[in-house]
Amino acid sequence: MTRILERVEVFCYRVPVKVPVATSFGVMRDRPAVFVKLTDQDGVFGWGEIFANWPAAAAEHRAQLLVRDICDLVIGSKVAQSEDLFTRLTEQTHIRALQSGEWGPFRQVIAGLDIALHDLCARSEGLSVAQFLNKDAARSVPTYASGIAINAAPELIARARAAGHDAFKVKIGFDGARDLDELREVANSLHEGEQLMADVNQAWSVPDALSFAGRIDALDLGWLEEPIRADLPASDWAALADSFATPLAGGENITGHDDFSVAIAAQHFSVLQPDIVKWGGLSGCADVARAVRKSGLRYCPHFLGGGIGLIASGHLLAAIGGDGVLEVDVNPNPLRDAFDGSAVEDGGRFAITETPGLGITELPEELEQFQTLALEARV
Repeated sequence: MTRILERVEVFCYRVPVKVPVATSFGVMRDRPAVFVKLTDQDGVFGWGEIFANWPAAAAEHRAQLLVRDICDLVIGSKVAQSEDLFTRLTEQTHIRALQSGEWGPFRQVIAGLDIALHDLCARSEGLSVAQFLNKDAARSVPTYASGIAINAAPELIARARAAGHDAFKVKIGFDGARDLDELREVANSLHEGEQLMADVNQAWSVPDALSFAGRIDALDLGWLEEPIRADLPASDWAALADSFATPLAGGENITGHDDFSVAIAAQHFSVLQPDIVKWGGLSGCADVARAVRKSGLRYCPHFLGGGIGLIASGHLLAAIGGDGVLEVDVNPNPLRDAFDGSAVEDGGRFAITETPGLGITELPEELEQFQTLALEARV
């Protein structure tokens, strides 16, 4: 069925936080989110989310970019398949992104539009997004608790455990030796059957990472995520893969089918983590996830944002299958928690709605107090 896209709406939000969310490369002093709604000529609509965590001014910039620099390619356009916007806009905006040097923002806006178009198409067929992607999609997926700062790990892990999680990812990369001492203490405090992962957020040099290999391997981690910069040469990643017994993870900062194909073929990563709101939406990341599984590697979607992106990530994992786990940030965030279907159930499972699309009809009213910008474009 061919559709004409007649309206694009975009909504920006910022929530002040009492405890900033710290990573090795920067601190989030509020929680932003950008949600986008697409509506076709028949009034059928879909929701998506656009990456907005970094830089601090990202949310409003992405919204303006969508309406001022991309909507002319969306409004009035005809789409027949859920992948049409991703494919078409990636090509049509190439020169605009090249001219401005803003590859990330263009990719992120396209990703959000792609998610929204999938939601629209699935809704029109009366299917959940997961079932739209795979009629045999799982009804729930396992999760792990994420966003846990190493200096607050005991408290946050206890809270996550009470919420049903039995796997936890701790952020390190602040102070190498001290981080590893604290990480060992966390590992020793786990209950039987629980698992620990660590995310360095690209903080270590290659020599530092290699020097830490023995201490990391002794902790029996589920994986070590982005210990070095994502854009370092393949030879550096090969050196780590040869030195660490611990599985290496990455992918949130890889973009494009070609770059993912190279990463999959190299087999340096045991766990691949594409992020649907940073690049690819559901179209690109579904292709990558299938290739990851076919190669015998593990697909675990990366996500740290609002409720729409989290729900969509869960639907994609349910459709792809395998032994992957869904990342669930444990830091307070009303832009995630206000959505029905964003909570983790008993046993640490994330339920996949069987209602049409992503199960979202309107944005929760309680988010209005956090809105900073709303824009729209229509035929």
